[in-house]
Amino acid sequence: MTETAPDPHPTAISQIANGDNDDSLRSLCAYLHIRIATFLQEDVGTETLRAVQQQTRKSLAIIEEALDRYPLASLSLSYNGGKDCLVLLILYLSLLSTHPSLPSALPAIYIPPTHPFDSVTSFTLSSAREYRLQLDIHSPDEHPHAAGEGKERSGEGKGARGGGGGMKEAFATYLAKNPKVEAIFVGTRRTDPHGEKLSAGGFDMTDGGWPRFMRVHPVIEWHYSEVWAFLRHLKIPYCELYDQGYTSLGGTNDTHPNPALRVPESDEAEVKYRPAYELEKDREERLGRDW
Repeated sequence: MTETAPDPHPTAISQIANGDNDDSLRSLCAYLHIRIATFLQEDVGTETLRAVQQQTRKSLAIIEEALDRYPLASLSLSYNGGKDCLVLLILYLSLLSTHPSLPSALPAIYIPPTHPFDSVTSFTLSSAREYRLQLDIHSPDEHPHAAGEGKERSGEGKGARGGGGGMKEAFATYLAKNPKVEAIFVGTRRTDPHGEKLSAGGFDMTDGGWPRFMRVHPVIEWHYSEVWAFLRHLKIPYCELYDQGYTSLGGTNDTHPNPALRVPESDEAEVKYRPAYELEKDREERLGRDW
């Protein structure tokens, strides 16, 4: 199904970008272009933010190359509201304000895990409306024989990472419905499962029995701390679970608060966790996952 309904509760980005007069995608993109350009010119005060500026420039170059290679109508985005694809989405939108053939909404695919968190689903749908995504949703129920593949299906909107017959079928269905799509932006990072096999250049054709499309992964080299530095410095709204100690979002059956963020003084009856952005080491990101 396609999710395009207006958002009755817009977050800060759309309120600032569009005010009360203009809710167009082009207006949103122009606002984000200014935000990113301003950030890149800032004399930031930390090594992490300076690294983020460099990562942002590299990611923008990959997205620009994709826009040069493909017509906008043949590009899509794999999105489920996770932190990595949220960074990707903001950067993608920031480059589209002057595009001559900008539609009213951008095509995107959302493949939720078999057992989704309500708060993740809510954030994904509301942010998709806010950022003007025409979200094509492929639920696990559409591919019932893949329902037991939670470990392969769940993840932060990365898409086409390997494994996962259910995801393969979802992408095949999506591409059959949208035959113009040739390339899909994905938020895969180097430390993700299968991320180590992807090219540094940002472009990899699917293989291994996957439906054929180009995977474009502009944030492949970003570190965990850089993702959070970007989102927090630019004040980008994110899913509330991250403030509850979750660092990698999958399904309710395989995702827990990260034990590395547990507050030592917590009472056993009411365990507390620090927010996700306080985690520093890439290798600890998935300690809250069962895979």
